[in-house]
Amino acid sequence: EVQLQASGGGLVQTGGSLTLSCVASGFNVDDYAIGWFRQAPGKEREGVSCFSRKDGSTFYTDSVKGRFTISSDSAKNMVSLRMSSLKPEDTAVYYCAAATRVRPIVSTLHLSNTYNNWGQGTQVTVSS
Repeated sequence: EVQLQASGGGLVQTGGSLTLSCVASGFNVDDYAIGWFRQAPGKEREGVSCFSRKDGSTFYTDSVKGRFTISSDSAKNMVSLRMSSLKPEDTAVYYCAAATRVRPIVSTLHLSNTYNNWGQGTQVTVSS
């Protein structure tokens, strides 16, 4: 059974850092596209950072480029999102997701409907 367990959210001040972790089971994170998405109140879910180690493709939404870094740990079967220089507009529920049914092309890596497995969300709140 495919499962994703996200953790690491919390309350942080503007300029602070957090690292989100997504532990996967039932599949190997190195074999499929993995994405971090977020949804703020009243807004649509957006792709924050996604990657496919197998294809060597990585996506960052413009607002987080230079501040967020996605990485994977094969030994722990885990994908992390290191977030630094956090801003109040980064406040959202963050979700990790995996595309285990299809192998997405680069142009679809950031789309939520590319992903068929979702973990529970973890709240990130950045205070001003």
